[in-house]
Amino acid sequence: MKLDTVLVLDFGGQYCHLIARRIRELNVYSEVARHDISPDEIAELDEKFDVKGLILSGGPTNVYDKQAPKADERILSLDLPILGICYGHQLIAYMSGGKVQPAGMKEYGTALATIDRPIGVLRGLGETETVWMSHSDCVAAISDDYEVLAHTTNCPIAAFRHRLKPVYGLQWHPEVTHTKSGTMMLQNFVFEVAGCKANWTTEDFVKRAIQEIRQTVGKRKAIIGASGGIDSSVTVALAARAIDENLIAVFVDHGFMREGERDSVATALRGLGVNIVVVDAARTFLDRLKGVLDPELKRKIVGEEFVRVFERVAEEVGVEYLLQGTIYPDRIESGIRRCSDKIKTHHNVAGLPAEIKFRGIVEPLRDLYKDEVRKVAESLGLRKDMVWRQPFPGPGLAVRVMGEVTQEKIDIVRSTDKILTDEIERSCLRENLWQYFTVLTDTKSTGVKGDSRAYGYTVAIRAVESKEAMTATFASIPYHILEKVSTRITNEVPEVVRVVYDITHKPPSTIEWE
Repeated sequence: MKLDTVLVLDFGGQYCHLIARRIRELNVYSEVARHDISPDEIAELDEKFDVKGLILSGGPTNVYDKQAPKADERILSLDLPILGICYGHQLIAYMSGGKVQPAGMKEYGTALATIDRPIGVLRGLGETETVWMSHSDCVAAISDDYEVLAHTTNCPIAAFRHRLKPVYGLQWHPEVTHTKSGTMMLQNFVFEVAGCKANWTTEDFVKRAIQEIRQTVGKRKAIIGASGGIDSSVTVALAARAIDENLIAVFVDHGFMREGERDSVATALRGLGVNIVVVDAARTFLDRLKGVLDPELKRKIVGEEFVRVFERVAEEVGVEYLLQGTIYPDRIESGIRRCSDKIKTHHNVAGLPAEIKFRGIVEPLRDLYKDEVRKVAESLGLRKDMVWRQPFPGPGLAVRVMGEVTQEKIDIVRSTDKILTDEIERSCLRENLWQYFTVLTDTKSTGVKGDSRAYGYTVAIRAVESKEAMTATFASIPYHILEKVSTRITNEVPEVVRVVYDITHKPPSTIEWE
């Protein structure tokens, strides 16, 4: 059975992926697509999914700019429901012969919308609704084929619809929580307008993933690079059910693991009942990174070396397929879409070498967000400590060392990370945090230890709260805990004289520093 699917066309808006997440929360599958996807490409996708509707996302540009992303105008002629949000709303008006112009007053933040006609997407709403606006342009006129559904004081056409077709536009953002009835608006579009069925469930995903692995690998053998993280652990569990003894889990100790991680990961993987091979490649990885300063190059080197290790193991045991725990944010941040910027190379995506000695690579989690992976993990019965293990980058501590990676620096960041972890877990803050770790900066400064001048490193503490890692807020850790961590680090790690706390959200920063 094909999944009912809503495609979100990406026009560069900061909330684009949040739209897809909100649709998935309604148990309807949603995928982000290029802004200029053609009707033929939609038809191709329709062979895999049952595409029931399109959502045009927001974006930072003006529809009249020469460089502004435009949709294929033929999509308005398709027999598909369409919802335009913010820039998408303006773009539909523009493509239909309407007029877009600078707003008399820009709107950023909450606004009060008057609902003139509570129908279609706005069905069930009150006379006025609190909505979230983020725009400097507005629709000033629409063609006779459209009618106004809502307005605000500064935006005369805040919502519209086509008189005959299921095409709607909203100037505000229903996907953000600040729009009080935003979920209802999305529900109206997904279920009432597009006629989707809620058939995107964890149980269905597990069945499809197992079937995909089984059909792809067949009776051949496959290996998976298992790090002990939630993504690779879920992939191991799925693959074990699909191909049983033909799966070999390879744990590569690249020397950049956290304290005690090698033993704990190996134990956890054996608990999943799979064959496991532990490879000690610490010296090789460290040598490969000698003198490397650029973080992108670090990730690519680590990605390549991982594959080379897997290839050597595969050759020894006669393996033809490689499984990976790649998830959707990995692909997005590595710039898999034509219009998405490459934020950073993930070692298991764009960091892979061009030449790979495998028949194929299987990535069953490639369309999931992190919180969705955790739901799958729970449905598979994985241990709680594995399900809620905080994310850890594939290159490990190598990307938590700014500048050149040396054994001394790895030892420092490993020690400071252990101190932070001890204090976070002792204070019972762990369950509220998405991720927490230390970063060894490439900055040295003067300090005083034992009445003597000390000149040492600066360590940064990073702790964030998030749901799916596409966005994150820095955590407000109590000062007395930060003081305890800082005191322990400067007392117990002689090379460090200063500790700072990162108070930057994502965006504009990323969670990891490199």
